Amino acid sequence: MDLKKIAIKGTTQQHLPVEDIKENLVILKDGSCVMILKTSSVNFDLLSEKEQEAMIYAYAALLNSLTYPIQILVRSEIKDVSTYLERLKKQQLKVQETLLKKQIVSYRKFVEQMVKKNNVLAKSFYVAIPFFSVELGIQTAAKSTLPLPLSVFSQQGKKLPMAKEKILEKAKAVLEPKKEHLVRLFGRLGLNVKQLTDKELIKLFYQIYNQESILVEKTAALSQSGAMIRGKIK
Repeated sequence: MDLKKIAIKGTTQQHLPVEDIKENLVILKDGSCVMILKTSSVNFDLLSEKEQEAMIYAYAALLNSLTYPIQILVRSEIKDVSTYLERLKKQQLKVQETLLKKQIVSYRKFVEQMVKKNNVLAKSFYVAIPFFSVELGIQTAAKSTLPLPLSVFSQQGKKLPMAKEKILEKAKAVLEPKKEHLVRLFGRLGLNVKQLTDKELIKLFYQIYNQESILVEKTAALSQSGAMIRGKIK
């Protein structure tokens, strides 16, 4: 097959593995699904020695109890402090006491300078539970033997192995018990676990695939907030 005759009309979305986000699950193009949980965090260094040992044993018990694969993801992103600086500015306008007002101004300057010199990072913790297409109970198509470029192009427009409603029904039946199991085990670690909703999943994937544009937006917002603050101080 001549590659020059292949019309390349696909968008970036067509080359991503995500088919749809529906009913709080991520549906992949091969019929697989993923449930994503967000967990809270614990500052391990601040715990006493006994508390650290208890947490290590609880985490080991969690890992040993797993009979299915999971993926643990830690995301670090630049923290947007423009909203926090804006709140400080509003608080400054409300305060009547001169000394307290000066302290707020001084603290606000300190935060602004700290952000300029060092990036303030926020860490988010996620656990992904997969549902594989082989669990649908149907025979999937054989792996393509075409060369890589042709194989990629041949996947465009490929339909799901069955209707989305059926996939979601089967995926939920498998994933829900696994989620409840993880919620109990993470609870022993003192961690709260929450399943991401459709809106939260869309936001997460948008951030993952648009990191550069988000960084530009946050930098612009922070610069604008800093300019407003300096104007108020003058």
